[in-house]
Amino acid sequence: MNDQENAFRRILDHQFTAVVVLDAELHVEHLNSSAELLLVRSEKQLIGQSFEHLFVQPDDVSQVLNTAIAEGASVSVRAAHWRLVYGENLTLDYIVSPYMDRGHLHIIVEMVPADRAVRISRDEGRVDQSETSRHLVRGLAHEIKNPLGGIRGAAQLLASELPGDELQEYTRVIIEEADRLRNLVDRLLGSHQLPEFRSLNVHQVLERVFSLMKAEAGSRINLQRDYDPSIPPMSGDEAQLIQVFLNISRNALQALTESGQSDAKLTFKTRSVRQFTIRQQRHRLVVRVDIIDNGPGIDRDLLEKIFYPMISGRASGTGLGLSIVQQFVELHHGMVECNSDPGCTTFSVYFPLEAANV
Repeated sequence: MNDQENAFRRILDHQFTAVVVLDAELHVEHLNSSAELLLVRSEKQLIGQSFEHLFVQPDDVSQVLNTAIAEGASVSVRAAHWRLVYGENLTLDYIVSPYMDRGHLHIIVEMVPADRAVRISRDEGRVDQSETSRHLVRGLAHEIKNPLGGIRGAAQLLASELPGDELQEYTRVIIEEADRLRNLVDRLLGSHQLPEFRSLNVHQVLERVFSLMKAEAGSRINLQRDYDPSIPPMSGDEAQLIQVFLNISRNALQALTESGQSDAKLTFKTRSVRQFTIRQQRHRLVVRVDIIDNGPGIDRDLLEKIFYPMISGRASGTGLGLSIVQQFVELHHGMVECNSDPGCTTFSVYFPLEAANV
């Protein structure tokens, strides 16, 4: 392989689009790093292997490949559903393009996950709606907080004028309830403190949360770790990140406790992800933190709204915990999402490990 071919290979490896190059027999000649991530197999595992043998039902893919070869032209397919032999299910758009090089036929397969654009659009919309909701709630909170101070002050003045303890009991109730409402309003207003970024190891943050959860859960919940020790340090505010994972973990702990199941399990999992897009910005490397529980799951109608202020699935909940999570994750230029089915709820938090590539 000459220097020019090596240069083209390096360029291909840095492409956001997943690319696989096949020979005339439809065996894999080369694939870039994005294709390795998409197909969950390394280049070493796939080189020389039949591309069609990756699929449980290869007929549709084979037909597209053969059509492109027969017509000598590119063939594109949108929203194709691929089921890979090792269990992955993919929904993607792909283009098959044949080309001749020095008398040899090669086929290029370009693949883009179809759900990626949908996810980016959904995340953008949720962030914008969350920010709008927070502005409305903060405006309302300020309107409530101002008269609360007057009510509390008037109750204190009245208490100083009343002759007996029996009547002063009523003013104590007014003062205590005013304080309770003020605390709630302070939580609604949220933190205005910007993160104090410094280099930290995400596992040190998770270990702090893990210890707190272990103390709160006792023997009721089986807590597990599944860490990737190769993840490099990230830039973040330790206190805010602890709050992020603590809020998510406590929600999971409460759900598991209320379910009363004997096999309750809470797992902390970390992985690095390459070429990942967060709010229209592509990052070469991000850290993904999953907090997974095997509880009853979150109602579908609630799932899309759980990060909004004042939305809670529990009668005793304030609906502020996940709103704070969303706020702090945004301040770290990250993203949070949730997938939930009965028996498996996963909160995934993504943080960039390096500067964004736009």
